[in-house]
Amino acid sequence: MHIIPHGKHHITEADKQAVIEALESDFITQGPRIAEFENAFAEYVGAKYAIAVANGTAALHLCAMALDVKPGQKVITSPLTFVASANCVRYCGGEVIFADVDPEKYTIDPMKVREILEADAENIVGIIPVDLTGRPADLPALREIADEYGLWIIEDACHAPGGFFHDTEGKQYQCGDGNLAEMAIFSFHPVKHIACGEGGMITTNDPELARKARLYRTHGITKDPAEMSQNDGGWYYEMQELGYNYRFTDFQAALGNSQLQRAVPNLQKRREIAAKYAAAFADVKEIIHQSGNVEGHAYHLYVIQVEKRKELYDFLRSHGILTQIHYIPVHLQPYYQQFGWKLGDLPHAESYYSKCISLPMFPTLTDAEQDFVIEKVIEGLKSFG
Repeated sequence: MHIIPHGKHHITEADKQAVIEALESDFITQGPRIAEFENAFAEYVGAKYAIAVANGTAALHLCAMALDVKPGQKVITSPLTFVASANCVRYCGGEVIFADVDPEKYTIDPMKVREILEADAENIVGIIPVDLTGRPADLPALREIADEYGLWIIEDACHAPGGFFHDTEGKQYQCGDGNLAEMAIFSFHPVKHIACGEGGMITTNDPELARKARLYRTHGITKDPAEMSQNDGGWYYEMQELGYNYRFTDFQAALGNSQLQRAVPNLQKRREIAAKYAAAFADVKEIIHQSGNVEGHAYHLYVIQVEKRKELYDFLRSHGILTQIHYIPVHLQPYYQQFGWKLGDLPHAESYYSKCISLPMFPTLTDAEQDFVIEKVIEGLKSFG
């Protein structure tokens, strides 16, 4: 049986050669390719600074640290995301408030965020919106709210490198460009747009936040003479803060640099795949909602919603189509239920979870494979009645 996964990395000969050259160089951990990758990625998303780190979770944690989240402070985020978007607040001792999602876009609903703040804004310091599936969150509306209440924003853009959106005046922004959020984060997990095995990136336009993120990713240690209280010689370093070993490696950066060369055509291919799905499912009444063909969407995932999700999931797996579910709402995880969150608190997110299923979406998905997926989705849904 031919297996079609929901996501798949693609390693070319150029990727392999780039990694081999790094492995044969004088640096495989901290070396010059990291800065090259950071600079290239910053240019790609339109931000001033980029800081490469161990993974997307580390990126979130470092952002929360750089923005000085303290115990007792509260941060609003979406329930439709991977748990790391919320966990980074808990790592710093903060409290997480989940706001329900827009019932059409499924990104965090600015109106729900405003309702939370109007009810009680005490100790709420920030918002972490998520560009779910690659669809940009409504950052213009969230920025307006954040400015009104004196909050910062961390954009979780793991699904959306290359994504873009417009404000009410038609001005275009890139996901992670740092214009409407203090910091943004990306992931280089194998199924993401750029695959490095593991890895993450922080982007920002604020030089002080960039400095803090760099400091915290390396144990809180600096070797910059201008920042040290003394200097005993070329070997000397100072630990100035309690940081972590969240560093990226040179050979991962080599792979990232190579993968970044294909980012634009790969994103175009994702959008073509999305357009084909959207057209194929336009008249399938059993599909309640689908990701569609949305301008600026980065299409990390292509999601449809159906009533008989479990039946479709099992049917597709029986034919070698390994779909996935993104995501179980974070507020329903046992860890967060201990803080009082329960089923019924966020109905739009919960409804989405009960029906969502992510179809195969990756640039090397062939026409024949996608045709097979479309055929089996329709066949399965019709057979369930």
